Amino acid sequence: QVQLVESGGGLVQPGGSLRLSCAASGTIWSIEAMGWYRQAPGKERELAAAITSGSTNYAHSVVGRFTISRDNAKNSVHLQMNSLKPEDTAVYYCTIKFSGRQYWGQGTQVTVSS
Repeated sequence: QVQLVESGGGLVQPGGSLRLSCAASGTIWSIEAMGWYRQAPGKERELAAAITSGSTNYAHSVVGRFTISRDNAKNSVHLQMNSLKPEDTAVYYCTIKFSGRQYWGQGTQVTVSS
């Protein structure tokens, strides 16, 4: 059984920063990709950032503000979010993919508000 545990969400003022972390545990083979999706109220879940062994991919709206990184030894992935905007408010979900399957965390709330 694979478990993903997210941490680091919270309330931050516009222009502030947060760092999300996600640790995967269980029987995990070679991870093909790790990433963060987000879902704002009334909207569909969308990709925020993803990372494979050789590349990163970001939503257009977060380019230059968010940075994704991974620690292969710890099966963990992080999302550094800077210059946060109210429109970044959402539940952020960690995800990993290996052996053709995708696994999800339970989500962590990020609220950007003054």
